[in-house]
Amino acid sequence: MNKADLIELAATKADTTKKVANALLDALIDSITKAVADGEKVTLVGFGSWEARERKARDGRNPKTGEEMKIPATTVPAFSAGKQFKEAVAARQ
Repeated sequence: MNKADLIELAATKADTTKKVANALLDALIDSITKAVADGEKVTLVGFGSWEARERKARDGRNPKTGEEMKIPATTVPAFSAGKQFKEAVAARQ
């Protein structure tokens, strides 16, 4: 499923237009992105949570040349699935 499919499904379920569903989805994504970038944790109970995590510096290799290199520390976004989301996915098997 891509963004267009998600917008169409949301518009149908919410009985609204695709334009409104697109605006709402964009606002949601933008809000989550800004909050996580500012160091906040965003939690949607039952679905999951997003947060920024620190990744330590480490040694690595250039896959093309095999040369050793230092990979600097960085902050990355992370998502943890909630209990209901995990259960719904597990029930599909």
